Amino acid sequence: MLLIGRLGTDPEMRYTASGSPVTTFRVAVSRQWKDSSGDPREETEWFSVVTWNKLAEICHQYLSKNTRVYLEGRLQTRSWEDQQTGQTRYKTEVVASDMIILEGRREAPSASSELTPPFGSAEPHRTEPLLPTFDYDDDLTPPLDIGDEDIPF
Repeated sequence: MLLIGRLGTDPEMRYTASGSPVTTFRVAVSRQWKDSSGDPREETEWFSVVTWNKLAEICHQYLSKNTRVYLEGRLQTRSWEDQQTGQTRYKTEVVASDMIILEGRREAPSASSELTPPFGSAEPHRTEPLLPTFDYDDDLTPPLDIGDEDIPF
């Protein structure tokens, strides 16, 4: 199963009796379309996600509410008996085996900073240039500019 969505809450990490870390969080996956009359429609589905061991630690450390993520995993349904009603309850979860953060992390605002723009509207902080830069020696000339007429197709 593959999911791309945004976290609805900060991840919660706990440990099993044997000491294995487990992190849980919920992810909202939305889709948009136009109905037969051309009106825009949107639908959001919520998924409960469980991660284990090293991935659990990474998710707890690097993810937060509203983070956009790609998740790969499998569906798992648990059942238990409700102590109060005696009924059997079921919960289906995504047990994630892989996670990719799809955006740069936001930096925490400092005490003297102004209000930041809404989530997703600020350019993520980059420490490296997007494209490599070149330093030209006196002996080298920059690459030639190629125009559309030079492309053979």
